[in-house]
This record gives sequence, structure tokens and C-alpha cells, in this order.
Amino acid sequence: MTKILVASGNPAKIEAAQRGFQQLFTNETLVIEGQATPSGVSDQPMGDEETYRGAYNRAKRLKEVRPDADYWIGIEGGNIRHTATEMEVMAWIVVLGQTYESKARTAGYYLPPRVIELVNQGYELGEADDIIFGVSNSKHSLGSSGLLTDGVIDRINFYMPAVIFAFLPFYKPELYQIKKG
Repeated sequence: MTKILVASGNPAKIEAAQRGFQQLFTNETLVIEGQATPSGVSDQPMGDEETYRGAYNRAKRLKEVRPDADYWIGIEGGNIRHTATEMEVMAWIVVLGQTYESKARTAGYYLPPRVIELVNQGYELGEADDIIFGVSNSKHSLGSSGLLTDGVIDRINFYMPAVIFAFLPFYKPELYQIKKG
């Protein structure tokens, strides 16, 4: 049995971690649990480095307070401002094992100008999306990607490929020279 702790109470992040793990480790029995964990970065991380740091901090803090797992996962969504009118959305996934750390980044996509305006005014992306699309609490379900694609790529499916890539060293430890135990 494999136990995974996700450093979030967000159902979309927990589901993405579960589905991503199970896509690779099809024969593993999985116990997964989410726990809200502070990121130590801005509520709306800006830039690749701050977003990565948020994911890493979440996983590391959860591992410190809850050492009773096989893996700890931090997922942090963030924005990268390319120009005054171009902002990219992406996320980092950090997986901590007992002795090895891994990470992967999602694909990125660009936000529409009206959403960028609200983010520039200080709104978190989820809040800006809720205002523009007239919905509530979208960051726990569809997310920006799901709202923009009419559900084709919701937040779970946005995170899932990066979760899978972050688990590769644990899936093929011999290629990454990970010692078991």
C-alpha cells in the first residue's frame, strides 16, 4: 500500500495527484489525503521561481509535520508576466519521497486581457476567473483552464501530466539511480 499526502485541501489538486499516480502505478493500492499547508509565497505567485518555491515549501512542510507517508506532493499554480499585456499560467508539482525529490512543470497558456487586468489589480487568478465568468469557487473545480476550454482541460487534467512526470524517478528508479530503502 502506498500513502500519499498532498499539501493542499483543494479537491482538484488531490484528485490530480491521485489520478496521476494511478496512471503510472496501476497495481498499487493507494491511500491519499490532502492537508492544507502554507506555501510561504504570495497568494498569487508571480514568476517561475516563486511558483516552484511555493510547491516545494508545501511538500517540505507537510513532510516535516506528517512524516507518516511514502510521498508528499506540493502543487502550486502561478503566473508569469511576459509583457504588460501577456501573462502565462502554469504550475509546479514537487514530489518528495523518503530519500529523493522530483519535480515537473505543467504546460502553460496565456490569459485573456480582461483576466490579466484583474490579476494586475491584485486579484488571485481564481477570483478574477470567478468575476469574468460569473461563477463561484472555480479554483476548486474547473480552474482557469477549464473555464477557458469549456471543460476540455479542467484543473485536474491541467495538473495531471506534470504529476505523472514528477513521479517518473520513482516509477523508473534504476534510470534515475535511486536507491530503494
